[in-house]
Amino acid sequence: MNGGCLSKILLLALLVAATWWAAGKWSQQPASDSAPAFAPAPGQARDAGSIAVAPLVVPEGKLGDWERSNIELFRSVAPSVAAITVEKVGNPRLGVAGGRGAGSGFVWDRAGHVITNFHVIAGADVVLVQLHAGEPIKAKVVGGSEDYDIAVVKLVEVPANLQPIAVGNSKTLQVGQAAYAIGNPFGLSRTLTTGIVSALERHLPTSQGREVRGVIQTDASINPGNSGGPLLDSSGRLIGVNTAILSESGASAGIGFAIPVHLVIRAVPQIIATGRAARPGIGIAAADERLAVQVGVRGVIVAEVVPGSPAQKAGLVPLDLARRTLGDVIVALNGKPVLTVADLASGLDDTGVGNDAVLTVQRGNATREIKARVIDLQGK
Repeated sequence: MNGGCLSKILLLALLVAATWWAAGKWSQQPASDSAPAFAPAPGQARDAGSIAVAPLVVPEGKLGDWERSNIELFRSVAPSVAAITVEKVGNPRLGVAGGRGAGSGFVWDRAGHVITNFHVIAGADVVLVQLHAGEPIKAKVVGGSEDYDIAVVKLVEVPANLQPIAVGNSKTLQVGQAAYAIGNPFGLSRTLTTGIVSALERHLPTSQGREVRGVIQTDASINPGNSGGPLLDSSGRLIGVNTAILSESGASAGIGFAIPVHLVIRAVPQIIATGRAARPGIGIAAADERLAVQVGVRGVIVAEVVPGSPAQKAGLVPLDLARRTLGDVIVALNGKPVLTVADLASGLDDTGVGNDAVLTVQRGNATREIKARVIDLQGK
């Protein structure tokens, strides 16, 4: 036998041994509930020319702690969240167009008060509130605050099982903690989105040059239709009212804003009692902030003083255009610097109606402190 034949015999023997060893190894595998991928389906014979592939069946897994907490949060809070539809009756003769709008809201108390954004119900002739179950309920507008973008409507018929939302604390929030939004984006009822508190102390412009301070920024998806709905902490407590997004497309770009709940707690009882929230002031009109830049001063220039107002009683002097004199510039309030009208408005908000604000005022090269009583400008 030559060397070539001997090599072929040895190679054949090795192949046979390898095949036997592999078969023996597979035969030793224990049986299991899930058949290997190459096994034939039940009742199907293995075809010598092909291998039948059965779907891989995976037993249902256990929910994680985070999933369970999300499910429980939604179950507990969803009954407190409302879908709000508004209608505006048009008048073609007067050139007034009608229309419909939608937003979100939440139950405030068992008396049937529902909170939403001011811009959701502004100009509405008809307001309908859809709760967790049942038909939409008519509601009447109690009032609102454009400065805070908060409004209150009251259900005409109050269900017996009304569930008010649990209220949390927005002053103890920390960037990075979980945030949850429930609302009706694009009319899709009771949608839960999750994220975090992305930033705090944002400034949100509103009407007449004012700003809402302490606004919460979140990356929980907020879209048209979410306005007026609740922003929640991980315990399902209200920490803000979703009100705006920053987006070039008009859809969520991961930057949403919510009015902090501590302002809601301040404004809502006033709106329920009087139909509006107080606008704290001292009776001045401020000059355009660009003027302060032009003349090189840092602060709020007093442009006008209302006769008989706390500002006049405190001795504030406005600028005099005829004489080209500057008058008084408010540079601080209660020891905090005032650089803009929004700074002044925020400080007066914090001081509160009926209390004295300590103003640091500059006139020429002289600086002095004066006290002025904070009043409700809307009450005048």
